[in-house]
Formats: sequence, structure tokens, C-alpha cells
Amino acid sequence: MNRPFSALVLATTMLAALPAKASPELAQQKNCMACHAIGQKLAGPSFNDVAGRYANQNDAPAMLAEKIRKGGVGTWGAIPMPPNPQVNADEARQLAQWVLSLK
Repeated sequence: MNRPFSALVLATTMLAALPAKASPELAQQKNCMACHAIGQKLAGPSFNDVAGRYANQNDAPAMLAEKIRKGGVGTWGAIPMPPNPQVNADEARQLAQWVLSLK
């Protein structure tokens, strides 16, 4: 195997091993944007407000990932956040990290 090809295979393998980074596109694909927006309240709080509220909490990524998957009620008012079974655990962690990065 020649060196440039080996380097390309190694680089591709390393990139594939990295976790996918969540983005507004993933939030759109998983229907998060039906109730949330980055900078304004819709049915649910804005992602910026969520990031601000949980900015200094060490357990925030895990807590938000669980809330994304299981839903909840009462934290932001009377409108419940429904469970999101279409979001797997890894995607929920990615989305939580992305939302928290908006602070």
C-alpha cells in the first residue's frame, strides 16, 4: 500500500470514529424545531434560554439528554414536552451538548 493511500485510509477511519456533532440540522431532523427555536420562545423555551438556565450545572448534558428522550413538564411552564422516541441516546447527548454550546 502506498503512503498517501494509507494516510487517507487512516484519516477517514479516525474521522468516522469521532462522534457526530449536533447542529441545527439534527434538531430539525428530529422535529425539535417544531416547538423550539434558537433565539425565541415558541411552544417551548428558546434553545438560548435553555443554555442560559443550565450553563453552570455539571449534570446538565445528561439531564437534558434524558429530558429530550423522556419528555417532561413543569420546568418551563404548564406545556409538557412530549417524549421523543425517534431520538436515540447518542443523538440526545449530541443535541444536549449543542444546546448548551449556545450560551
